[in-house]
Amino acid sequence: MAGQRVIPIRAAVAAAPDGGRQHWRRRAQAAFFVLFVLAPVFDLLRYDLVAGHAWLLGFEWHAGLEDFSAGRIDAVGAVGRVIGRVLLPILAVGAVLIGVAWRWGRLYCGWLCPHFSVVETINTLMRRATGRPSVWESRPLPPREPDGRLVRYDRRWWFVTVPLAVGFAFVWAVVLLTYLLPPFQVYGHLLAGAPTQSEFIFITAGTVVLSAEFLFARHLFCRYACAVGLFQSLAWMGNKSALVVGFERERAADCASCYSACDHVCPMRLKPRNIKRAMFTCTQCAQCVSACETTQAGNPGGPLLRWVAGAAARDNEAAFAAPKPERKGQ
Repeated sequence: MAGQRVIPIRAAVAAAPDGGRQHWRRRAQAAFFVLFVLAPVFDLLRYDLVAGHAWLLGFEWHAGLEDFSAGRIDAVGAVGRVIGRVLLPILAVGAVLIGVAWRWGRLYCGWLCPHFSVVETINTLMRRATGRPSVWESRPLPPREPDGRLVRYDRRWWFVTVPLAVGFAFVWAVVLLTYLLPPFQVYGHLLAGAPTQSEFIFITAGTVVLSAEFLFARHLFCRYACAVGLFQSLAWMGNKSALVVGFERERAADCASCYSACDHVCPMRLKPRNIKRAMFTCTQCAQCVSACETTQAGNPGGPLLRWVAGAAARDNEAAFAAPKPERKGQ
């Protein structure tokens, strides 16, 4: 694409070679997963149903309705406290998330979301077991990686895939419960093998539901059911200059030397060379970009996929929308 420029999230990350970019992304995912698990333990963020108030950054967070119940403030004052202490902080966090998505797309999903890291892990294991990253995939993927390494498919990998999916579901159910009940109470009861009836029901139901979701519907959840992802996608689609995976359409013939590696590595099962409207749920994980960099490493023209923004992003969409020239004689 003439005049195309690569736009980084941060220069060091976007300029990194294939392995470097994905290495930093994996580290970011791992760090956020640890934060997701430990946030309730250190009272960084949770709502305590027992105490009846939230915790934020180690401090108790009250809506301020105690004074209203005691008659020290009127209804107007109570509404003001709810707006100031509950609604405005939530809206502020939402505004930051939407602002990032408007400019850079679903970065939270691809680089931080603990659910998406589970999606990618199970994709890899399921591909090892069946040749398909999802039970809904119609055909097996080519048995090789973008760097040429062969992948051996073996159904015995199911003995790893299913237990790990159930294990992830159990961890998620327990962690989600610690966002609602005192974490040391939950973990203490589990270690003693004596959870309360309500804890047992919550953890059991959560494990069953999440196991089914991880094994059968993880892509469907990310694409159609996750409200956080949906609002990010809507914001991203509203900005024609936003960061997007650009495809050098005029060099499409170079794709003949590849086996559509970019399509096969996409965790969301999208077609990265397609128009932005067809990439509505793109998580900006850049695995397609990394795959293209690897398969086109010996191409003097470089990769055909790259991150672009601004005028380059608008030109990328215009190239897809340009009318095809009419054939002579028509």
